[in-house]
Amino acid sequence: MDFASKRRKLSYNVIANRSLKYVDYSFFFAVAMLLALGLVSMYSASAIYAANKGLGSLFYVKKQALYIVLGFVLMGGAAKADLEKIRKYIKPAVIGTVVLLGVTLLMPPVAHVRRWIPLGFMKLQMSEFAKPVLMLYLADFFDRSASRVHAEWRELLKPCGVALLIFALIAAEPDLGTPALLFGVTMTVFFAAGVKLRYILAPIALMVPVLIEELLRKPYRIARIKNFLSPEQDASGTGYQLMQALLAVGSGGWLGKGLGASNLRLYLPEPHTDFIFPIVAEELGLVGGLAIVGLFTALLVKGSRIARNAPSLYTSLAAFGLTLVIVLQAYFNLSMAIGLIPTKGIPLPFFSYGGSSIWSSMLMVGIILNVSAHRGGR
Repeated sequence: MDFASKRRKLSYNVIANRSLKYVDYSFFFAVAMLLALGLVSMYSASAIYAANKGLGSLFYVKKQALYIVLGFVLMGGAAKADLEKIRKYIKPAVIGTVVLLGVTLLMPPVAHVRRWIPLGFMKLQMSEFAKPVLMLYLADFFDRSASRVHAEWRELLKPCGVALLIFALIAAEPDLGTPALLFGVTMTVFFAAGVKLRYILAPIALMVPVLIEELLRKPYRIARIKNFLSPEQDASGTGYQLMQALLAVGSGGWLGKGLGASNLRLYLPEPHTDFIFPIVAEELGLVGGLAIVGLFTALLVKGSRIARNAPSLYTSLAAFGLTLVIVLQAYFNLSMAIGLIPTKGIPLPFFSYGGSSIWSSMLMVGIILNVSAHRGGR
C-alpha cells in the first residue's frame, strides 16, 4: 500500500475544505461500540476484584468512565485541530516524550518495572503517548523529505535514530511488547511512504540479534516463551495466568454465560487490565469475541480508506500509522489472551483499565477523524 504518490498540497485545513458531513461516522461508531462494550466488561471484570480490596464494586468502572469522558474531550480537540499548524510542535513533542520516558526510568519500581510516573490521581504511562507522537513525527518527516529519502538512503538515519531512541527507552522499563509493536508499525509506515524494500529489511535484520540478546539477558523472558509453548507444565506457577485465560475463553462456548456470569474472573490476577478479553469471551462466547475482532477489523479497513483518501502525504501517513497502532495493538492483545503469542503487558484498546491507554487511543481516533473530514482527498 503505497501512499507516497504525488498529492495536491492544498491548504486542506481551511474551513471551506472541512465539513462534519465528510467525517467517517462509521469509524466513530465502531469506536463508540468498543468503548461501550469495554465499560460493561470493566464492571464484570473488576467488581469483585475491587470489592475484595475494599474499594467498592464500582471503583474501577467509575474511574474508567471518567477517563472515557476526558478521552472524548481529547478526541474532539484533535478532530478540530489544524493538522498543518500543529506540525511545528511535533519535534518539541518528540523531545518532551524522550525526556518523560527518561524520567519514567527514575521512578520507583512497581512490580519490578518502571513504566509509570505517579501523579497522585493516576499513573502516567508515557509509552502510550509515545505512539501517536512517533506516528506524527514519521508522517511529517516523510512528507518533508520524501524526494531526498528516495535519492539518498542516509536520510533514513534520522527517523531510524529517533524511533530507536524511543524503543530503547521503553525497552529499558523493561517492556519489549510496546517497542515490538511500534517497530512493526514503523516499518510498515516506511513501506507505505515508498521506502525501498532493502532499506526496510536492513533494520529488521539488525533487530533480530538485539531481540535474541534481550531474551537471553532476562531469564524470565525465556520462562515466558517456555510457558507459552507448554503452559500446562506449570499450571499453578508461571503458566497460571495463561491457563486461566484459556479456560475462561473455552468455557464461554458459542454464546457465553451472560454478562456478569464469569467464574474465572475470580482466579485471574488483575482481570481488568491486560487480560480482560478472556472475561469478555467467557461471558459473551465465541460470537461476542468475533464481534469484537470484527469491530477492530472494521477500524483497520475504514482507517486505511481514510488514509488513501487523505489530501496530503502527511495526513495520509498519519492516519495510516495511527490506525495500525490501534488495531495491531488490539490483535496483539487478543492473540496473547488466547495463547497465540507469548504474554506481554500490552493493553486492549478501549477495554483495558487505565487513563493513559484510553487517552492515547482517543487522541489517535480524533486525528484519524480529522483527516477523514477533509474534502480535498475525495
